[in-house]
Amino acid sequence: MARIHNVTEFIFLGLSPSREAQKVCFVLFLLLYTAVVLGNSLIVLTVMTSRSLGSPMYFFLSCLSFVEICYSSTTAPKLISDLLTERKAIALWGCMTQLFFMHFFGGAEIFLLTVMAYDRYVAICRPLNCRTIMNRQVCVVLVGVAWVGGFVHSFAQILLLFHLPFCGPNVIDHYFCDLLPLLKLACSDTFLVGLLIVANGGTLSVISFGIILASYVVILLHLRTRSSEGRSKALSTCGSHITAVTLFFGPCIFIYMRPSTTLSGDKMVAVFYTVITPLLNPVIYSLRNAQVKKAMKKLWIRTTKLDEK
Repeated sequence: MARIHNVTEFIFLGLSPSREAQKVCFVLFLLLYTAVVLGNSLIVLTVMTSRSLGSPMYFFLSCLSFVEICYSSTTAPKLISDLLTERKAIALWGCMTQLFFMHFFGGAEIFLLTVMAYDRYVAICRPLNCRTIMNRQVCVVLVGVAWVGGFVHSFAQILLLFHLPFCGPNVIDHYFCDLLPLLKLACSDTFLVGLLIVANGGTLSVISFGIILASYVVILLHLRTRSSEGRSKALSTCGSHITAVTLFFGPCIFIYMRPSTTLSGDKMVAVFYTVITPLLNPVIYSLRNAQVKKAMKKLWIRTTKLDEK
């Protein structure tokens, strides 16, 4: 069947139909998004300017923070601006673009979290060879692989959706363009496409989560031979990453590891992984890491001295 796109734009229903609630949400999400950008930018700037944060773990952390800014920026600015307007519309191509970059950055983050788990495995289980295995060139290549992996994942999702015809209703019960709500608007049978989309996103999430889980099982088995002080020090470097992995993969598995239907709670889950998780990651990594806090303090002192001059 030829591809039919009689629909030229989509209308979002948003988070709430209440104008008062939308005003409150505007202030709230504006503050949250500002905190996401500032918090993650601070992590990137701190790692870039601090000599004490030159290990692969902090290089990957700065890359993760940059991805978090990009990921949140695919949906949050549109959400915030729509909270001030009565008609929340987005063009068809704008919708596809938003969808592509959301899965691009989301996929890159999944691969990056997996790479960070491998880095923790090398640092704890093979400390003598750590600098050789995880040299700067290898780290850059691994980050490049994460970006390419995110692109391939997103391109596959868009390719599946792009050939669907949209010729009927154009109202999306969401605040951004997501795959499952769009499938409901297609003017054709989407059962197979829905299964392929869920398989793509779900397989990526489950395999990556499995690799991360396996890495930490090996790490825990290895730490049995260490002293209690050594175990405590090693696990303290893993705690932040485990928390970040749980916060990110939990919503992903909830969305994709079920039938391709939308649920009433999906919007709240989406708020969590598009705004809350990117906000929490800088807090998790800075509050639980003494080196990061010390480097931030030094950056603040240097900045203050420059302002005084």
